[in-house]
Amino acid sequence: MSGEFTYIACEGPIGVGKTTLARALGAALNARVTLEESEANPFLRHFYQNPKRYAFQTQLFFLASRYKQQLEIVQRDLFHQTTVTDYLFDKDNVFATVTLSDDELRLYHHIAALFPAGLPKPDIVILLQASVESLMARIRKRGYDFEAPMEVDYLRTVVETYNRYFFDYTAAPLLVVNTDEVNVAADPVELANLIEQLGRHKHGTQYYVPVARKSP
Repeated sequence: MSGEFTYIACEGPIGVGKTTLARALGAALNARVTLEESEANPFLRHFYQNPKRYAFQTQLFFLASRYKQQLEIVQRDLFHQTTVTDYLFDKDNVFATVTLSDDELRLYHHIAALFPAGLPKPDIVILLQASVESLMARIRKRGYDFEAPMEVDYLRTVVETYNRYFFDYTAAPLLVVNTDEVNVAADPVELANLIEQLGRHKHGTQYYVPVARKSP
C-alpha cells in the first residue's frame, strides 16, 4: 500500500494522537516520519502562560520550522517511498486564526506570503477527532509541564476551528477517524484496518470509526 502514496499527513487538535499515529504508520509502511518540532519552539512554554504576549513569536517559529521541513520532504529519502508527517502545513494558518489578534494576523499573512510557493501536497490527510473532554484528559495524562496552563476554552476553540476548516476541505482526500474510544496506533488490528482504508480512499471525505475491543 505504501507505494500508492508519497506523502501522508496526520492531523487533528492538540492531544488527539497525531504523533503516535504518524510513528505507527511509519513503522508499518517503512516510511520516513517527519514530526513537528513543538518542543524546540522556545516560545511555546511562554505562550501557554501568557498567550496574548507570546502568540505571534510562537506562530512565526512554527511557520519557519514547518516550511523548512516541507522543503526537506521534497528531497525524498532514497530508501523510503513514503513520508508521514504529524501535521499538515496548512494548520499553521488554522492556529494563527485562533491565537493572533487582527493586527498580528495581518502581519503574519504578510510574512507568510514572502515564503516561496511550491510546497508538497499530501496524497491523503488523516484527520483524527475526539471530544474536548477526551483531549483534555489525554493532555493531562501525558503531563507535559508546558501544557499545564492550557485552558479548556482554548482547546474548545481549537477543536471548533479545526472542524470548520476541514468541513469543506478538498485539497486532498480526507479520512476522518474518531479516536474517542480507540487508540488506533496501539491496536494492531485497527491500524491494519486503517491502512487498508487508506489504500481504498481515492477522493473526497470518508469516515472511519474504529472498533473498541475488550481486553482478554
